Amino acid sequence: MTTPYSIAYTILQQCAQLGSYSEESECLTRRFATPPMRQVNAAVTQWMQEAGMSVRQDAIGNIIGRYEADHADAKTFLLGSHLDSVRDAGKYDGPLGVLTAIACVRLLHERQQRLPFAIEVFGFADEEGLRYHVPYLGSQAVAGVLAPHHLDQPDVDGITMREAIRTFGGDPDTLATCVRDKSDLLGYCEVHIEQGPVLEKSDIPVGVVTAIIGQRRMNVTFTGEAGHAGTVPMNLRHDALTAASIFIVLVEQKAQQHAGLVATIGQISVYPGASNVIPGKVTLSLDVRHADDDQLEQVCQQFEQMAREMAKKRQVAVTWQQVQQHGSIRCDHHLLDLLQRAIEQQGQRVIALPSGAGHDAAIMNHLTPMAMLFVRCYKGISHNPLESVKVEDVAVALSVLERFLLSLAQEQRTA
Repeated sequence: MTTPYSIAYTILQQCAQLGSYSEESECLTRRFATPPMRQVNAAVTQWMQEAGMSVRQDAIGNIIGRYEADHADAKTFLLGSHLDSVRDAGKYDGPLGVLTAIACVRLLHERQQRLPFAIEVFGFADEEGLRYHVPYLGSQAVAGVLAPHHLDQPDVDGITMREAIRTFGGDPDTLATCVRDKSDLLGYCEVHIEQGPVLEKSDIPVGVVTAIIGQRRMNVTFTGEAGHAGTVPMNLRHDALTAASIFIVLVEQKAQQHAGLVATIGQISVYPGASNVIPGKVTLSLDVRHADDDQLEQVCQQFEQMAREMAKKRQVAVTWQQVQQHGSIRCDHHLLDLLQRAIEQQGQRVIALPSGAGHDAAIMNHLTPMAMLFVRCYKGISHNPLESVKVEDVAVALSVLERFLLSLAQEQRTA
């Protein structure tokens, strides 16, 4: 007998299979438009077809399954998540949402049940931005907000995005065909692991997302003067790394004083990078996030002022470049209400929380109302091979998503 638990177990098996498709043998790394992504799309295509969907791959490499409605002129509701990964990734960030959506459609298909709207499941070709340092390529193409100049950006091997798309079987010259018609859409819902510890600490399997918090990413470069480590006196040095190091500590201290703020310096490069040379140039990344856009902007301005003051004090130069900006995005209240009701119907306590991570849902919000359902993950660990979910929690998420769609269908029939 098919049960939500048995289906959830199959979902986790499928996640494990996709997790074996990697560019690196020792860890899971799956970048945009690479051979492992081709393997993933092939497997997902098969599962979509088995779930009763017609399947196509669009011009950028998104894989899309469509389950038709009970009448010809019906609108469409979108489900999905991404199929690429970070380097040394876990198996569930992204694929869990795609595979849960496919499983939900399969339940409808096995019951020969059609809804008053079509369902499209998207497996987005890129969300993490690992290859070209431009996140959300798949959903940006669908939303029609992908900047054309990104197509000429090279990866570490000098392969432009344009070339990669063409090699993958897509067409960089017809990306406009990826864009969905807003007038055809009812909404978008994404199932995703929480990537944080709130649900586990609350001992709750799933939660509804209230908003995706705002984010800024900067590249900060301190430029001093390289010199001999043995001959330049300490009081005459212009050490770029010392200035950068003090700035890093100040950022952490400031973030700890500001409720709801997170700030991360995850990359740093030192030039010339020799043990016997005073660092002449240091470039670091700064990722700052907060749910309130005004507070986020204010803090980023304070961080920039701190960097300039530190550079002046240490007698080095500094450049500040903002490379990414996303405002906070509220999830649709009506879709959230339907999700909350579906959770309650499962006998679960409802918890609402913001997402500190970015998601394709934020980009799809350009097209249509969106909502997200979080699934509890082990210790909140993500972007890490230790990433893990419980089969029982996935079963709850599957049942909640199914009830959510059926409630939406009931509304459409009585509208």
